[in-house]
Amino acid sequence: MAYADRIKNFFWRKRHGFGAARLARAGKWSIIFVLIGVIAGLGSVVFQYLCEVGSHFFMGRFAGYYPPLAGGETPFLPPQATSLQRWALLILPAIGGIFSGWLIYTFAPEAEGHGTDAAIDAYHNKGGYIRGRVPFIKTIASVITLTTGGSGGREGPIAQIGAGFGSFLATRLKLSNRERRIMLAAGIGAGVGSIFRAPLAGALFASEVLYSDPDFESEVIIPAGISSVVAYCLLSLFFGWGSLFHSPEFMFKSPLELGPYIVLAVVLVGLSFVYVKSFYGVTKIFKVLKIPNHVKPAIGGLLTGMVGFYFPYTLAFGYGYAQQAIYSQLTIPFLLTLAFGKILTTSFTIGSGGSGGVFGPSIVIGGAMGGVVGLIFHGLAPGLVSDPGAFVVVGMAGFFAAASSAPISTIIFVSEMTNSYELLLPSLFVCSLSYMASKRWGIYIKQVKSRVLSPAHAGEFLVDVLQTMKVSDLMHLVRKVETIPEGMPFSEFKRFFSRTKQHHFPVMGENNRLIGIFSGTDVRGVLFSPEIEHLVVMRDIATTEVICTTASEDLNSVLRKLTTKNIDALPVVAEDDPGILLGMLNRRDLIAFYNRQIHRLREGDEAAETAAA
Repeated sequence: MAYADRIKNFFWRKRHGFGAARLARAGKWSIIFVLIGVIAGLGSVVFQYLCEVGSHFFMGRFAGYYPPLAGGETPFLPPQATSLQRWALLILPAIGGIFSGWLIYTFAPEAEGHGTDAAIDAYHNKGGYIRGRVPFIKTIASVITLTTGGSGGREGPIAQIGAGFGSFLATRLKLSNRERRIMLAAGIGAGVGSIFRAPLAGALFASEVLYSDPDFESEVIIPAGISSVVAYCLLSLFFGWGSLFHSPEFMFKSPLELGPYIVLAVVLVGLSFVYVKSFYGVTKIFKVLKIPNHVKPAIGGLLTGMVGFYFPYTLAFGYGYAQQAIYSQLTIPFLLTLAFGKILTTSFTIGSGGSGGVFGPSIVIGGAMGGVVGLIFHGLAPGLVSDPGAFVVVGMAGFFAAASSAPISTIIFVSEMTNSYELLLPSLFVCSLSYMASKRWGIYIKQVKSRVLSPAHAGEFLVDVLQTMKVSDLMHLVRKVETIPEGMPFSEFKRFFSRTKQHHFPVMGENNRLIGIFSGTDVRGVLFSPEIEHLVVMRDIATTEVICTTASEDLNSVLRKLTTKNIDALPVVAEDDPGILLGMLNRRDLIAFYNRQIHRLREGDEAAETAAA
């Protein structure tokens, strides 16, 4: 508790400007992100063990099905010599759906689905807040779902474990919403980066997946990088170092290979459309079903089992089949069945309310379809496409880039996961094409278009835009007003006031120089005291400490002056002489001008987007 209090005091001093040296502050921030990495790493270790043990007993011992593993994975428990029981594969996902559905909808309904969307939504709309119970419920429900044959990935649960702990820690330390959001995103990066053994990609993913446009949350990358490296190292201590997949030394040898890669990009875009529409089509159907939510995952599990009865390799994770595809050990019919079957089982499992990630299945689907394209071109032009396995790796990246709107992190993900850095060039090419052609759909529906439209940055963006505008940009809105001589009797002003619609009245002294200002509100006291009005001149009512602006001042500073003093207009004076009045700038006109500028910028973005499409 004493240590937590010291951390809390550090953040209090930081917010109030009493921090120690910058290096000390950075060190204490690092402690926080290392701690998030440790928890996310331990969560990955526990989740991995639970998945392996659950798969061994449920799918292995009960159903006699031991799917192959990725090259970087080793079995925790040795397979048993049992025969495949297809009837067990039919009912096992439904049994898992019963228990996971009861668990989720009883204790944490927000833990349904693939998890990453919930973390994205918390970042943008909830100040980074996630209930403390969600990571635990998500972990248990996902283990049940995935080890009983449900199709899904590990990244969603792990992302919520890391994000949930980051949010919990920030809440306990009573940090600001901004700090909580950063810690949540660091947890996402740590969880995803560790479970896929791709720490750099995990950090980039946490900052990129928040937006559907090519935008990054820059303040997240370094914290997520620290947490991701720590989590990865911790997982590797238990499960060994190295990449998740093994692969040969692929090479990109000729620009002519870009032709087949263009075909691959087109195929992946079409497949991503099918994947997203299938996933959310199933989700919509289950949302409108008039049955208790608790039993919906069981129905989804039964549908998954029906597919798995005929095609067992479409169940669970499927990473081992992607590994075999990299070494060209699978046929085209098998890969096609794997790709489309995996789309169905993932849609049924997670779309019905089951718990699991969507990145893992995407890797398998994209890799399988990449293998199909690679094998076809290898048969047609073996001299051009000498190794179809390269198309499997690039297919993994291109498919998820099309489905997720996160092309940059996806390229790094697949490179780290397969240790195939020689394919960065074709991966960049295919991911860029796939992303640009699939911007109208995406698997993460909680993504915000850009930082401009994120509720988390609404105020910041207002400041950024206003700081780029000057009063000189809207001099046409600066209104000429009638001025009041300082010696004007109040009785004379009262007659003037009765026929004007003006609300603010600059008071002019000798040589027609500005010496004060008053508003219609300021004259009330005299207006309703006729016995003293013959004694009052307008100099007596005016405020002599005039808050004014000039043509060179930015609109953010102007708006701050208006809101701080709660006034509706400011005098605009000459740059070199505050006594020369140029006119009055109204707050309503300033805000209307800002809204018009934003509308114009958005119309320009939409026009550019339409032209690009």
